[in-house]
Amino acid sequence: MLDNRNYATYPSLCDRVIVITGGASGIGESIVEACVAQHARVVFLDIQDTAAEALKRRIEAAGLPAPAYYPCDLTEIDGLEATMAQVLDRFNTVDVLVNNAGNDTRHSIDEVTSAYWDHSMAINLKQQFFMSRAVIPAMRRAGRGSIINMSSISWVIPSKGLPAYVAAKAAIVGMTRTLAHELGPDSIRVNCVMPGAIATERQRRLWLTEAYKAEILEAQALKRMLLPEEVARLVLFLAADDSSAITSQSYVIDGGWV
Repeated sequence: MLDNRNYATYPSLCDRVIVITGGASGIGESIVEACVAQHARVVFLDIQDTAAEALKRRIEAAGLPAPAYYPCDLTEIDGLEATMAQVLDRFNTVDVLVNNAGNDTRHSIDEVTSAYWDHSMAINLKQQFFMSRAVIPAMRRAGRGSIINMSSISWVIPSKGLPAYVAAKAAIVGMTRTLAHELGPDSIRVNCVMPGAIATERQRRLWLTEAYKAEILEAQALKRMLLPEEVARLVLFLAADDSSAITSQSYVIDGGWV
């Protein structure tokens, strides 16, 4: 993904401060790599220290500046806000926020307790709001900003076997639209990305069986698995000034499933 030669470059992202949650693995890892390759100043938050350090080393080995990594449990709002205060103290501003972090662990209706529901909302929905709120003052001062929320096609299909996750991902679309209209007068854009089945390492390891792959390919118009870097390229466009007139939108990237 660090080889940019075959894909678009976005000069407007050079030196911009981009904050990415859940950046140590999966789609988030690809977004971090893609933003670094655009010569942005990249910050990512995660709780996976080993994966985060490995990503930084890989980027440095490619001859690019390592992104800044901040360990942060996004479900702890006080800690989230304290971490973002550190980021803002160091970088002075945030130009782009990518609310990527989430957890799609499978669960049945009968397994969902009140505590499980609250935790699912905390990691999949609540932290996106509070991350956004943490960067809004800096974006207002700069007179611009792009917030990109990660939703999913899971609520459109609709998916079975993860009802709390699906509820949170549907809510993200509504939150995106209301934030876009509230923040539009400040020239802050808010958009949403809705991936389908993306072949991350986690998906391959836990759920991407041959039977599930066959189900996916039967549903998709494109008869191949989609990769995390393909989602990252969409995120780059929404982060850059090339999409300066786009806000309050939800972009499906699913190979034609829905």
